[in-house]
Amino acid sequence: MRADAAFFAPQAWVDGAWAFDVRLDVAADGTWRAITPQGSAQGATVLDGPVLPGIVNAHSHAFQRAIAGLTEQGSGTDDFWSWRDRMYRVALRITPQALRAVATQLYTELLQGGYTEVCEFHYLHHAPDGRPYADPLAMCRALVDAAADAGIGLTLLPVLYERAGFTQPALRDDQRRFRTDVARVLALRDGVRALSRDARGPVAAGVAVHSLRAAAPGSIRALAAAVHDDPAPLHIHVAEQQAEVDDALAATGRRPIDWLADECALDARWQLVHATHASAGEIERVARTGAGVVLCPSTEANLGDGLTDLPRWLANGTTLSLGSDSHVGRAWPAELRLLEYGQRLALRARNVAADPASQQPATAAHLFERVRHGSGVAAGHACWGLEPGARADLLVLDVETPGLPGVPARHLLDALVFATDAPAFAQVMVAGRWIERDHAREATRRDAYTDALEQLWRDEGQ
Repeated sequence: MRADAAFFAPQAWVDGAWAFDVRLDVAADGTWRAITPQGSAQGATVLDGPVLPGIVNAHSHAFQRAIAGLTEQGSGTDDFWSWRDRMYRVALRITPQALRAVATQLYTELLQGGYTEVCEFHYLHHAPDGRPYADPLAMCRALVDAAADAGIGLTLLPVLYERAGFTQPALRDDQRRFRTDVARVLALRDGVRALSRDARGPVAAGVAVHSLRAAAPGSIRALAAAVHDDPAPLHIHVAEQQAEVDDALAATGRRPIDWLADECALDARWQLVHATHASAGEIERVARTGAGVVLCPSTEANLGDGLTDLPRWLANGTTLSLGSDSHVGRAWPAELRLLEYGQRLALRARNVAADPASQQPATAAHLFERVRHGSGVAAGHACWGLEPGARADLLVLDVETPGLPGVPARHLLDALVFATDAPAFAQVMVAGRWIERDHAREATRRDAYTDALEQLWRDEGQ
């Protein structure tokens, strides 16, 4: 157990707004013992800038960091499905050692981008020939070790993945590393939970279903039944592509989210990733169940997925969180900016996500508070943010970052999201521990990452 600690911030994001002269007391178990606006600085370490809570990156495929920036040469017929074929070529070659190097670099970058936990949607389980490793947890261990190396919190979500499509009962050969059934997913979850007892950082595990097209209806229902009394999250890709919606209608007679709402008892543990092509009726159904939606703006833009109906999700009070998915972007301020700008372009309006009716006219503040709350739900935390009982994660803003100097205190969050491009976090804390910037260690990680990528592309003849 560590000793209690206390910090003092000139301003901090508390209860959905900026508070001033805030004392933050950390308990020995790495949670917030007390958060006190207009508090005393006596005996506390005074922080150098304004403080924000960390954000959970609620959707990650760590191995896809290896292809970020390498799929942008067009053929004239590029879409999500052609990108997927390119991604599979990396998925077939990456080893546990390379995955650890890639994920460590990624998780270090996510911390620098303001994320203090990542939900890893993990379906890369077996050896390149499709046979299980002697250690079934080999790829999971690589991710757990990478999170510890970087210092980020991790919620690992082993994925149910059985088939190539609604009318294809088996996987394609280039999906052979993904094969799981319900029993295997549960065994992986339990194995990760056993690993967490000796992990060097915060580690938890839930489960996931890849998508309706990739798992049989009976298996989805069986997995949902098997985890009915488990408070951990259950994530699923849904309605990311219009083609998926069309295929679901053809195969089941229902849209994907309608099918889930009909066949599964959706609740707050369910996190619907993307939900880009959700109908108005489906959005209302999701809101009634309490299920959450994980939006991944940079990946959805990069893959040409389309724009979700953000105003309707917001108006219905849906729990929202952010993910960086394929990791073409790795900072939450940029994700929020892109989320809002996509709506501005589509609707030809400004400040689409502002909520003046509830006394929140600041666009960034409204979006940030919604995803701050959704962060904890997506990762299975009972509470999240600068509040007693939550894990003691925080971000200290560097107010000298271009875009922030001279900005009035109440506009700092807007300026961070809409006027700042450079990394803006001077310090990051996870579970009461500072993530120390060690340039020599970071250089070693980059070298390992570079070596892993060079081997991957050498194998492909690049």
